[in-house]
Amino acid sequence: MQLDNLYQEVILDHYKHPENKGLATSYDAQVHHINPSCGDEITLNLTLQGQKVSAISWDGVGCSISQASVSIMSSLMMNKELSEAQTILDEFVALMQSKGSGSPDESVLEDAVAFAGVSQYPARIKCALLGWMAFKDASVQAQKKN
Repeated sequence: MQLDNLYQEVILDHYKHPENKGLATSYDAQVHHINPSCGDEITLNLTLQGQKVSAISWDGVGCSISQASVSIMSSLMMNKELSEAQTILDEFVALMQSKGSGSPDESVLEDAVAFAGVSQYPARIKCALLGWMAFKDASVQAQKKN
């Protein structure tokens, strides 16, 4: 199986079987982000325990890329220290800015490397980044609260 096909399967699997979807009633920060160019929406709840991500829940509507991306991100960031989460976020943003020429670090991004091909399509980059930017926003708000 070609790598591109495998990546498509990973994205479709997370789209059809999203992880951490369904908003928790208790959280430190809640954010709602919209991609105005296509209408995708994400509401994300984040709970911290000290400097560690203890819970992420989300709900949203949109294309397979935005929904799969937030699913993967939510699993990847769970139980990470905020400093480690920032490193992962930076790596994903760099991948999205690579215009298809990046070589993502699978040990850092895990399933998120599946979005490597998305970076070739500028209109889709915002879809892939939607949940990640919601996480970034929520982590700042949660830190201010704590």
